[in-house]
Amino acid sequence: MKTIIADKIASVAQHRGLKRKLQVSAEIPCEEGVLLAIRILNSKSSYNTLELTSGRMAKVRRGDIIVGALGHRKALFGYSGHLPTQLSPGDTVQVLNIGGVIGICDSVNANFGPPFDAEVLGTVLEFPYLGERIGVPARAGTDQLEMNASVDTQAVPVVVLAGTSMDSGKTAAASAIVSRLRHHGHTVDAFKATGVSLRRDILAMEDAGARQTAIFTDFGVVTTTEENGPPVTRMMLTQLAADKPDVIVFELGDGLLGAYGVEAILKDEGIRSAITCLVLCANDPVAAWGGVKLLHDEFALRPDVVTGPATDNLVGTNLITDRLGLPAFNAITHGTELGDTVAKVVDLQVDGKNDLDRKSS
Repeated sequence: MKTIIADKIASVAQHRGLKRKLQVSAEIPCEEGVLLAIRILNSKSSYNTLELTSGRMAKVRRGDIIVGALGHRKALFGYSGHLPTQLSPGDTVQVLNIGGVIGICDSVNANFGPPFDAEVLGTVLEFPYLGERIGVPARAGTDQLEMNASVDTQAVPVVVLAGTSMDSGKTAAASAIVSRLRHHGHTVDAFKATGVSLRRDILAMEDAGARQTAIFTDFGVVTTTEENGPPVTRMMLTQLAADKPDVIVFELGDGLLGAYGVEAILKDEGIRSAITCLVLCANDPVAAWGGVKLLHDEFALRPDVVTGPATDNLVGTNLITDRLGLPAFNAITHGTELGDTVAKVVDLQVDGKNDLDRKSS
C-alpha cells in the first residue's frame, strides 16, 4: 500500500467521494468497476479530455495521475477495448472513453488518433471499517444491481428515445422533450439506460429541467451489455417511478444494432409494456426507414415520432412524413413541436403555460 496524489478523478468514480490523496494497492482484481490509479504516458491533441466528478471537462496531459474504472467498450465511433485478465503496477493500459473507463484497446478510431496510454499504479482503496486500516478495492456505483429485478412504473407514462446509431441526436431530443414538458408544468425524471459510463447526457437532461436523473453507473455497471442492460433499466424505471413524477424520459445509448444491450431491453416484456411513447432518432431518411422496419420486425414496436439529423431541414422531414407516415420534428429548431407531440401521446396536458405563468395566475 502506498500513497499517491491524483490530478484528476473521472466521473465514473462519482459515487465514492474520493479526495486527491489516495491509498493504492499493488493487488489488482481485474473486475469491471474496480477503481484504478494510472499515470498518463502520452499527449494528445484530440479526444484529450476527461469528465470529472464535478461534470466539468478537463484536459489530460502526459504525466497526469488520474483515477478511472476498469471496464470494456464496444463503440461504433470510438475506441473499443476489453477488460484485462491480469494487471500489475507498471503495466500499460488505455483510457477508452472520456468518462474514465480503463482497459486494453483493441480498435482505434482514425478520427481520434491513438488513445491515451497509461501506467498502472494500483487499485484505489477505501477504508470502510471504522478505526481500522483495512483497505478494500473501491468500485464504481453505490446501488447493488439485481439481475432478477422486476419493473413497476406505477402507471407513470414512459418516453423512450432510441437511435439508429451513436450520435443520432438522442440526448438533444431528450433534453428538448424534458424542457417542453417542464414548461407545461409537469414533473419529469430521466435516465440513460445503455452505453459506457459518462454523465454528460444525464447532466444535459438535468440542465433541461429533469427533477431527478439516473444512469447505469449508479448500479456499478461501467458498460452495459445484453445481460445487465434489462435489469438495470427495470431498476431505474422502478426507482424513479416510486417518486411519482408525471413522466419518465429515458435514452437508450448507442443504436438499435449494437453491443450495449438495446435489443435485449426492447425485447424485455416488462420494459416494452411500460413504453408509452417511442421516439426514433435517425441520422438520415434511409436510417429512419430502416429503424422503423427494425422496430416493427424485431420488437413489434412503432415509433410515435422521428427526430435526429434526418430532420435537419424540410427535405428530410418531408421524406419521413410522406414515406413513413410519421410526424417528424428537429429537436434543435422545432423542440416545442417535438415536446408537444410527445405530451399528447402520453396524455399530458398541453396548455401553453410554464411554471412562472402558473405561479403568477
